[in-house]
Amino acid sequence: MGLQRRGDHWLWVGGPVPPGSDAITIWSVVSVRRSCAASARLLRHEEEHVRQWHELGVFGFLRIYLGSYFRFRWRGFGHRTAYRMIPLEVEAEEAARRATAAPPAAAAGPAPAAPS
Repeated sequence: MGLQRRGDHWLWVGGPVPPGSDAITIWSVVSVRRSCAASARLLRHEEEHVRQWHELGVFGFLRIYLGSYFRFRWRGFGHRTAYRMIPLEVEAEEAARRATAAPPAAAAGPAPAAPS
């Protein structure tokens, strides 16, 4: 698959990804492991990071992302917990959850008539 244009960003399937991660977004480039490229939830999560990068700019994004991470680490949280508490990660995960949530099940036929 390689590098593909996807609207406001580039998707790099098989591009560099840090150990222990499924994907990484830097500015307008989403790099995702081949084994994770079909995950709609993951891709939506990373698309939210693209939006954040564009909205906040490089300095703003890195200040919030890294500042939050190191602040949580300083407070004694482990790597994984500190990562999951970063406000930009929380926001991206919420966007992914909303976008991939199953729609409510439709009622099975018309509602029963009210007793007379």
